[in-house]
Amino acid sequence: MKNIIHIAFILLCFLGTAILVTSCGKGKNTENNQNDNNNESKNEVKTIYTGEFNADSAYMFLEKQVSFGARVPNTPAHNLCGAYLVSVMSRYADKVYEQKATVTVYNGTSLPLHNIIGVFNPNQKRRILLTAHWDSRPFTDQDDKDKFKAVLGANDGASGVAVLLEIARLLKQYPIQNIGVDILLNDVEDYGAPDNYKPEKEDTYCLGSQYWAKNPHVKDYTAEYAIVLDMVGGKNATFYREQVSDEVARALVDKIWNKAAQLGYGIYFLNEKGGGVTDDHLYIHTLAHIPAIDIIDHNPSRPKGFPEYWHTQRDNMSNIDKNTLKAVGATVYAVLREL
Repeated sequence: MKNIIHIAFILLCFLGTAILVTSCGKGKNTENNQNDNNNESKNEVKTIYTGEFNADSAYMFLEKQVSFGARVPNTPAHNLCGAYLVSVMSRYADKVYEQKATVTVYNGTSLPLHNIIGVFNPNQKRRILLTAHWDSRPFTDQDDKDKFKAVLGANDGASGVAVLLEIARLLKQYPIQNIGVDILLNDVEDYGAPDNYKPEKEDTYCLGSQYWAKNPHVKDYTAEYAIVLDMVGGKNATFYREQVSDEVARALVDKIWNKAAQLGYGIYFLNEKGGGVTDDHLYIHTLAHIPAIDIIDHNPSRPKGFPEYWHTQRDNMSNIDKNTLKAVGATVYAVLREL
């Protein structure tokens, strides 16, 4: 579109002092010390390590996608990247579904569609949907040159997928028991009509999510929430509270933006109102009836809202920042585990 303290050493010093004092005291004091130690044991909190979002890993997933070239449907680069994404998702998910169909784009052309869905904890009824598109724009309609050249889509497409693949790796290594997670990598999202195309047509973007919403990978599928990631790897990215997201799932928006601030990522997640964006979350909500939000680099003060390289040949690896990938990935993963 669109600090580890050396606790063992401290305990050893403490216990050594306790033994010295007890051996010089009376029996009553010994009993009290034993009771105190028992109380301390009962009050211990067991910390379970749940992994940390690795920005280097996410960057690798992003770089690999871009290495295939522009992932425009019905091209060799698209086919190769699709096979790669299936192989990665198959490594991590409990189940993988592939949706293959034919869709008609704005100009009447029929194109193959390939949605890829990774399912984690499939028997859990309470579910969360995470999604991003993996295709890239077939033409450069936001620049005065190279208008018929496909966009590489490092940020617009590959960044969201990269973050989700890293989250998939963490879910494999550190499973979440109380919820199920579905990761939808949707296709043919960025084949919408160019600016000023006549006659004007609606709903020409997000064809993969539209198809999935009408034909979910599991019959009668539903989720508590859906989170869309779009353009989440750019330098100096800003994520405002997108209007539709605020209207349909404000509680989730609050949770994510508050968590980002808590983790120190408030410079990215600006707790301010932004404009509405036509993106996958819109169709997931209206067609699949799942409250959906969009985390997208969109600043209402920009001329077109999106980064200046949006839908141009400059959407390449030079504009990708690991710090942004970390901010988004760590925030979403933390909220996911708290849900």
